Amino acid sequence: MDELVREYIRSMKIASGLNEQLIFDAWDKVSGVKEYTVSRYLKNGVLYCSLSSSVVRSRLFPHRGEIVRKMNELLLGDGLFVKDDPRTGLVKQLILK
Repeated sequence: MDELVREYIRSMKIASGLNEQLIFDAWDKVSGVKEYTVSRYLKNGVLYCSLSSSVVRSRLFPHRGEIVRKMNELLLGDGLFVKDDPRTGLVKQLILK
């Protein structure tokens, strides 16, 4: 059944948009700073997050690698995430603004 759902997502060409939303949800869950996140976007495996608090940003900065690792673990555990999508795969890097 899981493979059927993934194939449907690929055939409808919605994998990239769905992956992007799953990545944003993973950011909210792993970082715990959803209320301070002003904007975010994904480009070439790099997640850019703008935060409204410089204090929150400075506290998260040294933990970027760990955040990316936990986000990717969460994404790989999600049955809807299409890891081999050419446009949006796993997060490679996190940039905090």
